[in-house]
Amino acid sequence: MSSLTGRYSSSPESQMEFDLARLRVVSDAEAFLAMLDGACAATLTSDFWSITLPNDLATSVARSPSMFGFYAALNVLNARVLYSSHTVRELMDPSTQALRSALERHHLFPVAELKRRGITEQRDYNQIANFTMVEWGDNAKIAASSPADYVPEFEARFDNGTLNEMYQQHALPLGWENLDYAEFLRTRRSMMAQTIRTAFERLSGDTSKTADPVAIEALVAGKETTNVEFKSTLRTNLHTGEKDPKMELAVLKTIAGFLNSPGGGKLIIGVADDGTPVGLGPDGFPDEDKMGLHLVNLLKDRIGGHHALNVHPKFDDFGNGRALVIDCQPAKAPAYVKDGTSERFFVRYGPSTQELPGSQAQEFIKQRFTA
Repeated sequence: MSSLTGRYSSSPESQMEFDLARLRVVSDAEAFLAMLDGACAATLTSDFWSITLPNDLATSVARSPSMFGFYAALNVLNARVLYSSHTVRELMDPSTQALRSALERHHLFPVAELKRRGITEQRDYNQIANFTMVEWGDNAKIAASSPADYVPEFEARFDNGTLNEMYQQHALPLGWENLDYAEFLRTRRSMMAQTIRTAFERLSGDTSKTADPVAIEALVAGKETTNVEFKSTLRTNLHTGEKDPKMELAVLKTIAGFLNSPGGGKLIIGVADDGTPVGLGPDGFPDEDKMGLHLVNLLKDRIGGHHALNVHPKFDDFGNGRALVIDCQPAKAPAYVKDGTSERFFVRYGPSTQELPGSQAQEFIKQRFTA
């Protein structure tokens, strides 16, 4: 906390004296830890993570405490180097260093590419949200290429699960390579703050353990609830046998509702409302990979790449066929569904998804995301 906030960097004597004064009444280890926890909680508030830290990341200062905090977070989370099978921790080890560092800071949007776009100020192209860590060989290979050109080749090295985890840790929304540069910076700063927060909570022990996965049979047997919903198909209208955008919208509404819920939820595709197996055949995809890719593209285009990282699809056997179980983790920021020219906000109420109009949505967001 002190490193991330620069607690003892500005006027260190007065802050240190203040903190030491608080320790004078401490008489045992339990009280000592309670004082430290209290200082952290008072400093690292919800507003710090969602407002202060993203603003601190809006800088081109290379030795920013928040940037060091992000690199530290990658170590704590045992993250892979971007587009690499090695971890940041491994390549930061001094014993791996030779004449050239195994690990290098890399402009995600290279300087030459940004200059071609008319972004010529050093403070703009050297924003710390435009940096991450790659292996030196990849850095040399990328050179001045546009991310839209180099990213597809590097993504092909990994399966979707590995790639999504890597992007989550490196604070990169799915489809980031095609974003406007300014939008990319805004989105990534917020995601970097959440990566740092996740690492801090892991260090502090303030993180819940992942629950054992629930078998699909148990989910279906429990019927539809606040956290579980069934859909027969992803894109096909069973009455007409044709692809229907309304089916896709219904799926996106449910996913957004789960993302906006504090407990998240699971959407099971290939199961009728009464729990009867339907299977994946009616959607007409040539294979499960194509179906999964279609879902990811829908999420990127209609809800946003940063939210797509909170959605984890998995195919599973059910009945005499297959089903798609979509596990939605609670989002850190409001999730909207693009519907034509409008953006719509959905929440879960019991076993259904409902849209909230403007004022109600704002009140819900205030309670859910800023408390």
